[in-house]
Amino acid sequence: MGGRRNGARELRIGVVGCGHWGKNHVRIFSNMPNVMLAAAAERMASERRTALANLLGVRQYSDVSTMLQREHLDAVVVATPAWTHFDVSAACLSAGLDVLVEKPMCTTVAQCDKLMALARKSRRVLMVGHTFMYNPAVQKVKELIRKGVCGKIYYIKARRTHLGLVREDVNAVWDLAPHDVCMFNYFLNAKPKAVQAVGGRFLSKTREDAAFINLQYPKGVIGNIIVSWADSNKERIVEIVGSKARILFDDLNSLEPVRIFQKGIAAHIQADGFGEFKYALRDGDIVSPHIKMAEPLRVMCEHFIACVRRRSRPMSDGAQGREVVRVLEMVGHKM
Repeated sequence: MGGRRNGARELRIGVVGCGHWGKNHVRIFSNMPNVMLAAAAERMASERRTALANLLGVRQYSDVSTMLQREHLDAVVVATPAWTHFDVSAACLSAGLDVLVEKPMCTTVAQCDKLMALARKSRRVLMVGHTFMYNPAVQKVKELIRKGVCGKIYYIKARRTHLGLVREDVNAVWDLAPHDVCMFNYFLNAKPKAVQAVGGRFLSKTREDAAFINLQYPKGVIGNIIVSWADSNKERIVEIVGSKARILFDDLNSLEPVRIFQKGIAAHIQADGFGEFKYALRDGDIVSPHIKMAEPLRVMCEHFIACVRRRSRPMSDGAQGREVVRVLEMVGHKM
């Protein structure tokens, strides 16, 4: 195991998967105090060379099995294609390592259950990489909801669209919708009871590249998600509409990622004994709260390291990751 720097034992980390997203984990963990990025496994030699070009001390492997046999690690990040998440994460947990697995946690609820059981049995930390939960802007929205700024929440809607990246391992729902399902559950502190969905295969005959999803939450709250790989208008928007205000989170707006619209409509029962409603439009300000921004992935990785050191439960734990997979499975059955 690692030595000590600044009084804390140096944790030895391995990264499995150095491609599109895994290279970001390589960058962050290679620059984290009291952490050593000791090894990385990636079957594609070109991606391995690109991600590790300036990191001469990181031992490289073409497969995870060899890395686990030869290295003495504390924890592993799994950033491989979604369909491999279960096998790779299970191998790492069985080797006695704490695991941060990228979203989606697995591709079936049954796999999630097995992974969680293995983590409990081996007393290992199992964390799922739902990065938006660690986004300071998303945490601000959660704080505003908790303080009652929205009032009674009516519905939440999300649009996550762009041209590509068209993935070959999963469809657009499994690629994009986990972010919004996770945020909806986080904001509402609830799980959807029912799902409606329709998907389209416009770019491929084998997988959906666009989908419209409706989620029914407790207390009558509705969730709506639109995802697409085929839309020329790139959007990363979540809106919460309530009785007192509408909150907008725009992930592409670096200056004002969160705005509060206090204009709205209110309904009051008339005092005439007939129980009729009187509707009144309400004017109000548009407020952009101050948010101290930080890179969400770095915040998430720091949280993972803190959980490994403290042996504590992550905010995005296996149960949270499983719930997202449950919803995605339900969506798949409806399309």
